[in-house]
Amino acid sequence: MEHLKLNDPHQETRLFSRRLLTALVMVIGLLGVLLGRMVYLQVYNHQHYATLSQKNRMSLLPLPPTRGLIFDRHGRVLAENIPSFTLELIPEKVSDMPDTLARLSQLIELSEDDLRRFNERRRHSSSFKAIPLRFRLSETEVARIEARRHQFPGVQVSSELVRHYPFGSLAVHAIGYVGQINEAELARLDTSNYKGTRRIGKTGVERYYEHLLHGTVGMRRVETNAQGRIIRTLERTPPVPGRHLYLTLDAEVQAVAEAALGEQRGSVVALDPLTGEVLAITSRPGYDPNPFVTGIDRASYRRLSTDPDRPLFDRALRGQYPPGSTIKPIIGLAGLEFGETTFAQRLFCRGWYSLKNDDHRYRDWKKTGHGHTDLNKAIRESCDVFFYDLALKLGIDRISSYLGQFGLGQRTGIDLHGEAAGLNPTRSWKRRAKREPWYPGETLITGIGQGFTLTTPLQLAVATATLATYGLRFQPHIARAHKDPLSDEIHYIEPQLKAIVPVVKKADWDYVVQAMLDVVHNLHGTAHKISRKAPYRIAGKTGTAQVFTIPQDEEYDAEEIELRLRDHALFVAFAPAEDPRIAVAVIVENGGSGGAVAAPIARRVMDSYLLEERP
Repeated sequence: MEHLKLNDPHQETRLFSRRLLTALVMVIGLLGVLLGRMVYLQVYNHQHYATLSQKNRMSLLPLPPTRGLIFDRHGRVLAENIPSFTLELIPEKVSDMPDTLARLSQLIELSEDDLRRFNERRRHSSSFKAIPLRFRLSETEVARIEARRHQFPGVQVSSELVRHYPFGSLAVHAIGYVGQINEAELARLDTSNYKGTRRIGKTGVERYYEHLLHGTVGMRRVETNAQGRIIRTLERTPPVPGRHLYLTLDAEVQAVAEAALGEQRGSVVALDPLTGEVLAITSRPGYDPNPFVTGIDRASYRRLSTDPDRPLFDRALRGQYPPGSTIKPIIGLAGLEFGETTFAQRLFCRGWYSLKNDDHRYRDWKKTGHGHTDLNKAIRESCDVFFYDLALKLGIDRISSYLGQFGLGQRTGIDLHGEAAGLNPTRSWKRRAKREPWYPGETLITGIGQGFTLTTPLQLAVATATLATYGLRFQPHIARAHKDPLSDEIHYIEPQLKAIVPVVKKADWDYVVQAMLDVVHNLHGTAHKISRKAPYRIAGKTGTAQVFTIPQDEEYDAEEIELRLRDHALFVAFAPAEDPRIAVAVIVENGGSGGAVAAPIARRVMDSYLLEERP
């Protein structure tokens, strides 16, 4: 009976009710928290998470444009795009990168440069982006990788169009090449238009006309699954391909110019004097640009950059040389136009010249002298003494002013980057640069293209073309037209007349041109050997530029001088003399005689352009 009294049903009922109420309150509280969180997520933050969800489901993929092709003036392809296979890795999908790279190296050849460049790109790229490891895979290598694809998560082979230069080193400094976009370039580019683009023009017309050749990027909106695999394309905006570029270059003339130079260091520039179109522009030695497209290896680049012949250096635009006797026709023309000499005036050349009250002898290249010499003979036989005297009469102020009208000492404005200005010295320049006054002796050597005067091969070609056209100086240009590949609409680049040299007396110009004709076609002319069997008439001028100064009491002997200290050989010419269609400037470094070495090169170039038929 006592045990039954201990069981109080009412108390137990109250205890159970309290516990049930507590549990119910807790459940309701938790449901409230959950409901509040749902309201927060689905109502207040609906837009934010809807956007994130949409991004997970849909992606925008760039469609890089096809780069425009480059042709010569007759339609020969100088730069094209060819299919190429590239091995890529997506870092976030590769669980063990060192192991993956080690196993890949057993399937295909991976150089130290490939691995180095891959690691550099990996450091500067997002982990979810595909990073190229090897370019230009062969079909055999692609097959090996695809057969074992399941063993390499995060590894893929992509195909793309890669720039290719079918003529190799031909006109490489003018055409240039494309290469991987670096950080400095990325900072100045319109990144929205370069999404998906890996390469950009680095040098030559590839760089100068990048804005035409690149095109406009397209976009593809795709739907992806949870693994990021594309399910379908929702929207597509096709890319606009780059415009095709037609150059003024004639590939055959260019090839002849380069072959004529051979293994010699130097430059050949050929222009159309009536338009400024560049027919050939050569700098030797050159190099093959194709390895630069996908990344040249360190050893190869080191060989190029340390080569004493400097194959990477563009001599045509950036090489600065004393013009030597090639400017004597211009100095002679200045003497006639300013009235400091006449057709009949003669001077006796004994082989040297000296100033009053000065025992220094300014020597002529011909030790025994030229005897009685007028201006025609002085140009024809390149008499230094005559031009020492004429330069002294003209004075440095008139000489520098007149040379400047022919474009010497200033950039020509050609549509290529990196052009040097050369040097047309003046009194004010010397005060600034040397902190010294101008001396009369410096005027003398300026009159024969020595001293401080420096010109580029391109400037010499422009000056020669200006002589050929009786004072019309056109701005040289290497692009002739560009074409829209979709509509075939062509835009031609018009010639630009940059300056006109005043003609005081046409007879003066006729006289100088005749003297240049005698350089080639007169038996005593310094370049008469190239006139043999010439079916057209050539007006030209030889030149020799000293690399170092010979002491007063010593003789110049090329055989006893180290090769790289020998004189440069120069020659300028235009033809046909009566109706000029081509103007040429040739510089052969340490070549010696302009008439024997440089002039034959110019003749081959002119023959190629004037005599050979083109399609």
